[in-house]
Amino acid sequence: QVQLVESGGGLVQPGGSLRLSCAASGDDFSSDQMGWYRQAAGKQRELVAQIDSGGRTWLESDVKGRFTISRDNAKNTVSLQMYSLKPEDTAVYYCNVWRVIGSSNINFWGQGTQVTVSS
Repeated sequence: QVQLVESGGGLVQPGGSLRLSCAASGDDFSSDQMGWYRQAAGKQRELVAQIDSGGRTWLESDVKGRFTISRDNAKNTVSLQMYSLKPEDTAVYYCNVWRVIGSSNINFWGQGTQVTVSS
């Protein structure tokens, strides 16, 4: 059974830093794309960062230069390092694994971790 467990969320002041981690279990994810989404109150879930099996990354424009994404295939983990946090980064952050199977795909999700940026 696939399970994604996030950790590292919390309350931080504007300008502060947080590191989110996601531990994936139940399968081998080394060939999958992994990423982080976030959902602010009253808004749709949005993609923040992705990293493919080769380590290539994509970051949403609002977080470029402030966030970095990394993965450790040996440990089945993906992390999101967040710097210079802003109040608008406040959201529930979700770990995601996206797997392509033939012509279809499947998403696995974590339960989410709250990040609150406030003074």
